[in-house]
Amino acid sequence: MGVLESLHHYLVEPLIEQFLGVFDLNGRLGVLFLAISYATAYGLFRYRSRRGLTDAPSFWQFIGGNRVHLHRSALLDYRYYFVRGVIKVLLVVPIVGLVDPYILRSGDYISFFTNLWGERPQVGHNLSLALLYGLGVFLISDFTHYWVHRAFHCSWLWEFHKVHHSAPVMVPLTASRVHFLEKVVGRLVDLVFLGAYAGAFWYVCGGEISRYTLFGVTYLVFIFNGLASNLRHSHVWLSFGPRLEHIFNSPAQHQIHHSDAPRHFHKNFSTNLSLWDWMFGTLYVTSSVPERIEFGTAERDSHRYLTLYSLIVMPFVDTARKLVSSRRPFTTPDSAPDA
Repeated sequence: MGVLESLHHYLVEPLIEQFLGVFDLNGRLGVLFLAISYATAYGLFRYRSRRGLTDAPSFWQFIGGNRVHLHRSALLDYRYYFVRGVIKVLLVVPIVGLVDPYILRSGDYISFFTNLWGERPQVGHNLSLALLYGLGVFLISDFTHYWVHRAFHCSWLWEFHKVHHSAPVMVPLTASRVHFLEKVVGRLVDLVFLGAYAGAFWYVCGGEISRYTLFGVTYLVFIFNGLASNLRHSHVWLSFGPRLEHIFNSPAQHQIHHSDAPRHFHKNFSTNLSLWDWMFGTLYVTSSVPERIEFGTAERDSHRYLTLYSLIVMPFVDTARKLVSSRRPFTTPDSAPDA
């Protein structure tokens, strides 16, 4: 591959793909879901303005105005969104590709069960099975994402996830401010659990069952992305109320997750279903009355995360420092050498 071909493959194509991604319904950053989210935000603005519940003079100010959308952190998010496409081609895909051959696929599970119990009769393709299979994929993905997210809040992985939490202001593209190592881990976990699920499901059905989709998107992903999901990374407070928030994750709940207030730490790890937070003791419910919160981390060091270098390289540097520090022998005043 020549230099020009390499540049086109590793740089131009990923940038074009990232740009076209805003027209793709398979991601929540698509223009349709952005439009739904901001239409919802506009409805909230009109409702609160009529009742004197907001002092924002315009809708632009209601969603943050220049203070948020032209903040240095937001501008970094816009740049990082495109850089992520290049990182995906250069690092994420190759790393996952190295590990992928050692992960059991759905076909391996089908062969295992077939050798163990014999072949199953073909149930056939029908809407009920497609809906059930799609529901299972959604639940397993959401469940594993909860635990991967929670794991990255632990000591040795926090520096990588901190990239996401370092944003002092939030815009929808802040959702893409995720370190590539976290994307690699999430992808590998998905391969493991979804491969096992698909293999077991397809064995029972006697063959592969496709997921039911809407406009080419798994129906539940389409539905949840349409529920103003882009307001999770915004300054627009939208609560579903204490009852619904035991099941569904609201934008307000995710804003609580990004709060730098100690009372909000380690709460609301879920992506779509806050059911997992409820089950495992990390649930924090909200109300229609906005809480006063500031976004960021306990370290309050967002100033360290204002360049592409800091988002990509600094987590490795900080983790290495932790490792070195943890290996230093601990000395007490009594055991310290004499001066």
